[in-house]
Amino acid sequence: MPFTPLRPRRSSPRPHPAWRPRLALTLGLLLAPWALAQPPAPPTPAAPTAPGPLRQAFDEAWARQPEARALAARQQAAEAGQRAASAWTPEPMALELTHRTDRANANDGQREWEAGLAIPLWRPGERSRGQAVAAAEAAAVSLREQTARLRLAGALREAWWPWARARVEQQVADAQLAHARTLAADVERRWRAGDLARSDLLQAQGTVAAARAAQAEAARAAVEAALRWEALTGGNAGANAGPARLVDDVGAEAEPEPRAEPGAPTATHPALAELTQRLAIARAQAELAARQGAGNPELTLGTTRERGSADEAARSTLNVGLRIPFGASARQEARQATALAEALELEAQWRLEEGRLAAEQQAARARVDAARIRLAAAEERDALASQTLGLIEKSFRLGESDLPTRLRTTQEAGDAARQLAASRIELAAAVSQWRQALGLLPE
Repeated sequence: MPFTPLRPRRSSPRPHPAWRPRLALTLGLLLAPWALAQPPAPPTPAAPTAPGPLRQAFDEAWARQPEARALAARQQAAEAGQRAASAWTPEPMALELTHRTDRANANDGQREWEAGLAIPLWRPGERSRGQAVAAAEAAAVSLREQTARLRLAGALREAWWPWARARVEQQVADAQLAHARTLAADVERRWRAGDLARSDLLQAQGTVAAARAAQAEAARAAVEAALRWEALTGGNAGANAGPARLVDDVGAEAEPEPRAEPGAPTATHPALAELTQRLAIARAQAELAARQGAGNPELTLGTTRERGSADEAARSTLNVGLRIPFGASARQEARQATALAEALELEAQWRLEEGRLAAEQQAARARVDAARIRLAAAEERDALASQTLGLIEKSFRLGESDLPTRLRTTQEAGDAARQLAASRIELAAAVSQWRQALGLLPE
């Protein structure tokens, strides 16, 4: 079959370049109303982020805390206090029954029955003050829970990062031991071949022994840190490999850095919020004690049915009584003085706590900045030490450098790697401490 060459396609005539702006303008004018009539595209919802390992451990540990188990009972007690403060009477009403007869002596038929109802009364302003105390105590239950959760978060953070640091040091020690054994095997091979002296072999074997001792110490520290974490969380520290992953990617496991402006107010901190609520309770209790007085008035409503003798007809009467205590009792004065002293103490404690939290937040932020600088320096040192170690290893294989230089370079590279891993953990721990100072829970 003869080959038929392809004919070139004729290109269609292109519009003149001068028409292009006009054509674009015309299309824009025609499509503008349609584009404006279209509703804006809904924003793409952000995928929910999975909780970090520290948050998961926090949720598991919180379920074991005494505050979490007693929370429901405290809420019920607060609700009962509010119902009591909103009741019609400060104390429950009482039923009184009295019976008189002369059957034991004269027996003339004298009989008397008396039934009454004793109703305690609120003093002026006492009910509203009692409701204020009950509302403040109910609000303090949730604030107390938040403070307990933050306190648990601080304990977990103090145990989490030392455990992570111990695991990092253990892995670095394992790597150094493996490297020392490889180097010792190479030195032994070259010693048998006559390239190195026996002193070099003994020095390399001593390096292996030192690395083995360092590995044992690192393993001990890791076990102790794991046991402290297990005692705090109640979980199996050996099965949880969370901190072990921090060696490879600390940023993926660390807590996010908070967005806090310098000089941000500390009034929203759970510790200060709880102190504020306790101060409100003490002031409300002082006002309530001032309104209570020696006791509550009591209204008595009753009826009496009596007869003087067996020949007389029974008569019924209606009784109304009012009991008003006078003066002020020493017990009421003691309650008022105690509440005022508690309020003064809490007010002074609030000021001290505010200053302490502000200083702690500034110090935590300074630690984060310093840790970030140390991490950058550790990364630079690790890169330089790795390059130097590569050059020395090559020259050692070629016989251009001696064993002491190789061992010293290896030690420096190991120290640089250990410092880099520790600097990453220190930065993550500093961010965690900053979040703790701001009153933020793990995420």
